[in-house]
Amino acid sequence: MRAALVDYSSSGSEGESEAGAARERSKRSSGDAGAGPKGGRGLSPPGSRAAMPSLPLPDSVRRMFRDQEEKEKVVDDCSKHEGRLRTFPHERGNWATHVYLPYKAVEDFLDLLQLLLICGRTYVPPLMGQEEFHISLSQGVVLRHHWINSFIQSLKERMASYHRFIFRADQVKIYTNETKTRTFVGLEVSSGHSQMMEMVSEVDEVMKEFNLMPFYKDPSFHMSLAWCVGNMSEALGGQCMQEMQEIVDGFEDSSHLLQIPGTEVRCKSGNKVFSFPLR
Repeated sequence: MRAALVDYSSSGSEGESEAGAARERSKRSSGDAGAGPKGGRGLSPPGSRAAMPSLPLPDSVRRMFRDQEEKEKVVDDCSKHEGRLRTFPHERGNWATHVYLPYKAVEDFLDLLQLLLICGRTYVPPLMGQEEFHISLSQGVVLRHHWINSFIQSLKERMASYHRFIFRADQVKIYTNETKTRTFVGLEVSSGHSQMMEMVSEVDEVMKEFNLMPFYKDPSFHMSLAWCVGNMSEALGGQCMQEMQEIVDGFEDSSHLLQIPGTEVRCKSGNKVFSFPLR
């Protein structure tokens, strides 16, 4: 290559410089032809993979991606949720969503709950009291994260015209979930049913917009008070349910206590809670 450069720089003839370069290329080609990796003289052409042997990926890099995958993978451990199982498996980007009427329990209501738990536990000892109370206006559905804002806006618009109302929940009923993996003691709504049905029809319209399940056709609106794992409907029904109903009916000022104000609708999606105050 050096000779070719000298020829090119010292000669004023373009033809001579090209001839010199051609001779040099010919020398390189003939000299490399017989040489291979074993001879030590052969060189792989530029860009060849052989010229750049692959190096093993460092453990620190491998571990970085493995740790990220483990963080994103959610294992449903029912022992961490008092034996409860998910209705549907967790999946990244999916948000469990539920529409309901909330109720903030007063002290007398919690006293009534304790009496019902004492009664229920004589039949089913693992019975546990609820910590929050509500009346469902939708089934639990799965909402994609990027749908949340549109879903909430649509729900807000449909709830805007509804007024506050009073409903009464005073009839003890026993319920199970669809998979029969949990049993609930609830107070069924005895008045205010028509207002709730109107709200459900609006919520169902929002569900249809997003291809989600509507509410049950003939819903039993109720407020869950206690629950246990498994199908314990027979143990909690019959005599136990009758005794609990007597406790409700005989509780001091229960007629006033169990008239519950419906002042807002809420939607819980994942860890976010959205409120829609009624007029």
